[in-house]
Amino acid sequence: MSESTASESAARPTAAEDEVTRICQELIRFDTSNFGDGSGPGERAAAEYTAGLIEEVGLHTDLFESAPGRASVVTRMEGSDSSLPALVVHGHLDVVPAQKQDWSVDPFSGEERDGLIWGRGAVDMKDMDAMILSVMRQMARSGAKPRRDLIFAFFADEEAGGQYGAGWAVENRRELFDGATEAISEVGGFSATIGGKRTYLLQTAEKGISWLRLAAHGRAGHGSQINTDNAVTRLARAVATIGEYPWPIELTDTTRAFLDGVTELTGVEFDPQNPERLLAELGTVARFVGATLQNTSNPSVLKAGYKHNVIPGSAEALIDVRTLPGQEEQVLALIKDLAGPGIDVSYEHKDVSLEVPFKGNLVDSMIGALQAEDPGAPVLPYTLSGGTDNKSLSRLGITGYGFAPLRLPEDLDFTGMFHGVDERVPVDSLKFGTRVLSRLLTSY
Repeated sequence: MSESTASESAARPTAAEDEVTRICQELIRFDTSNFGDGSGPGERAAAEYTAGLIEEVGLHTDLFESAPGRASVVTRMEGSDSSLPALVVHGHLDVVPAQKQDWSVDPFSGEERDGLIWGRGAVDMKDMDAMILSVMRQMARSGAKPRRDLIFAFFADEEAGGQYGAGWAVENRRELFDGATEAISEVGGFSATIGGKRTYLLQTAEKGISWLRLAAHGRAGHGSQINTDNAVTRLARAVATIGEYPWPIELTDTTRAFLDGVTELTGVEFDPQNPERLLAELGTVARFVGATLQNTSNPSVLKAGYKHNVIPGSAEALIDVRTLPGQEEQVLALIKDLAGPGIDVSYEHKDVSLEVPFKGNLVDSMIGALQAEDPGAPVLPYTLSGGTDNKSLSRLGITGYGFAPLRLPEDLDFTGMFHGVDERVPVDSLKFGTRVLSRLLTSY
């Protein structure tokens, strides 16, 4: 083959690149809004579409429901070496709700505008679902056999903690994950500009989830009377104390490694007394990373009373607490102390924190796949302030990483669009991601 022919061949789009945009748009057009209370449309239609794409290229699917409409899809692609442990490659089909009037486009249109795909799920995480599906289909059509078994999973209910998705599958269909020891999924592998250099963030840790309910009880009565046993007053005091608590900066191994990497790139040392100086070097990911330097406790819902002149006998609040790895119990104990007497504190939902090594064959392979497409780009580990379905898979002993590779424009506030308005992802980033994923899944 001549040098020019080889160059043209290398530049020719792959089959995965050719269809990833269409698949992303079609997935977005399924409204899979998850309100967390069972009132949404569910994932069944999107799951059937996903299963159809998989079966079209000759793979068998397991499509199952944990409750009416709450559907997940799993398929396995056999590898050439049965002695190697399987890798789970997973995404979720649900999205957080979107209010159409707040958006520049219909959030479920999947519209392509200015080289970007717009819509709810474009970032979280139908973009990754589309990349997984397009690479899987390319591999199946070409006959490319992975080295190890690949288990592709598309779960329901991630946005509400996974009870009807990955959590249910782990408890009720664990045979689907036989032989798996590692997994990759969302919120890692994307680029950010740090110290003027495009750098990729590989997610190797995520904070724990403690969604707490605070309940106060008091003496009900007329609003015109003196009431020193007022449940609303007691609750308000507890909520303000918890919400304003200055959690100290505490660096986990992952976060320390990330900050050391940033210092190497920028020359700026991390100062725990003035973290903003280094965070300013992170551009659009500063908020994302800043929340991983400490535990957090954010009041999110208040419920009390039914009429202006009636003092209620009880009041409730919901608090979203995110804990650093290994600190769940001590944080709960402190929250109870902060709440004070007369406040009952209970879990609405709880899930583990995770921290896994930034080393090993899978990590090396992910870094290698990124740098093959973007030579010389640094790759740093980081902690996610939110959570993923890797939490559920960890109960099977599966080590999970965040790796949804995207090369992003410097001026795109990618992390700010998670659960935000006008969610969008560049088409070029999707195509880059398919190339990186294809390299990883065919060689690891």
